[in-house]
Amino acid sequence: MSDIDFWNRHSAQYLEMAFDTCHKEVLQNPDGYGKRTGDCGDTVQFFIKVKAGVLDQVSFFTQGCLNTTACCNTVATLARGKTVDQAWEITPDHVVDFLKTLPEDHEHCAQLAVGGFYLALSDFQTARKRDEKTA
Repeated sequence: MSDIDFWNRHSAQYLEMAFDTCHKEVLQNPDGYGKRTGDCGDTVQFFIKVKAGVLDQVSFFTQGCLNTTACCNTVATLARGKTVDQAWEITPDHVVDFLKTLPEDHEHCAQLAVGGFYLALSDFQTARKRDEKTA
């Protein structure tokens, strides 16, 4: 398969999310952090910062394939600006639909990305409840 086939086979959304690095960052002192490794061996880490109940910053770091990067970037894009409650509504199907051309045999990458993001949301909520108890 040629390089031209790759570029022609994928949607503009997939290509942007696969190669854009604007959300690929390890945030220092995040409000929430989640790390997950898939059966495929890819590892994703999500970092969130929350201001007034809204996801102000969402970033990720991944050791994985281009499909996992595209999925992580999509989650970050979909989540930023949403409330924490709204962010819980992001599903792997939303990621697949957004990308349009994620290969079927890599839909597990969307599950991995969303799962890592959910861990960051859960971490944030656990820390908030702990802080409320000590206040």
